[in-house]
Amino acid sequence: MAGVVGGPTYPRTVSSDKVTGRAGGEKLLGRIGGLLRQAESTDNEHEAEAFLAAAQRLATQASIDLAVARAHIVNRERRPVPTQRIIKIGEPGKKGLRTYVQLFLAISAANDVRCDVAQSSAQVYAYGFDTDIDACEALYSSLIVQMVRASDAYIKSGSYRSATVEKVVVERRGHRRIARTVQAPVAGVTARLNFQLAFAARVGKRLGEVRAQAQAEAIRDDSAHDSTAGTALALRNKEIELVDFYRQTSQARGTWRGAQASAGYSVQARRAGDRAGRAARLGTAPELGTARGQLPS
Repeated sequence: MAGVVGGPTYPRTVSSDKVTGRAGGEKLLGRIGGLLRQAESTDNEHEAEAFLAAAQRLATQASIDLAVARAHIVNRERRPVPTQRIIKIGEPGKKGLRTYVQLFLAISAANDVRCDVAQSSAQVYAYGFDTDIDACEALYSSLIVQMVRASDAYIKSGSYRSATVEKVVVERRGHRRIARTVQAPVAGVTARLNFQLAFAARVGKRLGEVRAQAQAEAIRDDSAHDSTAGTALALRNKEIELVDFYRQTSQARGTWRGAQASAGYSVQARRAGDRAGRAARLGTAPELGTARGQLPS
């Protein structure tokens, strides 16, 4: 789980753009953005899946390339280094922020980015390399819109009303308190929460699978070409540096618990959210590539 932050914001560290070039990063994000835009514009589920997978694969390949390139930079002062960036999810006090954060965390887990979450869930502190955080922002900008749109459609359809949830009711009988489980109708807010949690979990799993496949292919290519680049070692070193940076920089105290369906677990809403997560278009457009600050919520 992510740590929870309640204190002041942190200063940005030196950006890796000084080494990799911001223009190159924007070109990459433009390509990712183009794939996401294509995914969003098609009504063919298989095409959408292909575009989304291609976007995540491109982001993973860029991350691998950065790790390998860093391994060849002898001068440590010129190497790209991890950075910390504040991602604004929404305004404090707004309902639904926790499931939005859950989606961002699912995306970041598949893109080598660690996160802390503000107590209000209104912003996330992302730790990683610039290109990886950029990819997370681009993917989130597309997927949050899809998640909200899909959950709205599910609630408006009214199909959740036929489902029930198990609730524990405590009754007093004389001097005794007896707990029993009852079936209760699903409230709209409960259905939406369950739907969005399942959506985020499914999207995170899909992105993680694409990432693992892309990394495995890169490592196999090393073996096939007897490469001395050492992709596996470079990725491991990158991971170690990110862990060290996070430990040194994070000021989080406690653990962020995330969204919880305290009002009840709805199997039907979870299944609907999972189906929507499977159908989500994982592909990004040039307009999304330069996103900074607050993201659509």
